[in-house]
Amino acid sequence: MSGPIRHIVMWRLRGETPAERAAARSKVKTLFEGLKGRIDGLTHIEIGVDVSDVDYACDVVLFSEFRDDAALKAYATHPEHLRVREELGDLRIGRFQVDYPIKETGA
Repeated sequence: MSGPIRHIVMWRLRGETPAERAAARSKVKTLFEGLKGRIDGLTHIEIGVDVSDVDYACDVVLFSEFRDDAALKAYATHPEHLRVREELGDLRIGRFQVDYPIKETGA
């Protein structure tokens, strides 16, 4: 696959109390935002924290874009990304992912 690719990941996080869940959400957001400008081929990264508090919602969403599929694959094993994953440890209890090519518009 050539061209830009979008990588979206959503997590459910561990936490027994609202305060623990809020701390977990904040930690994920801070760690992933720290990747900005540190990984070649990562052209956009945005982290959203759920505010709905519905029981079926995920806690955090990662919305990122990569130059191409090769850059996304390199990200998976990049030392900075691996560091973030290790720091998060078992904080994540559910993970959902979608990767898809970004179609360029002629607008």
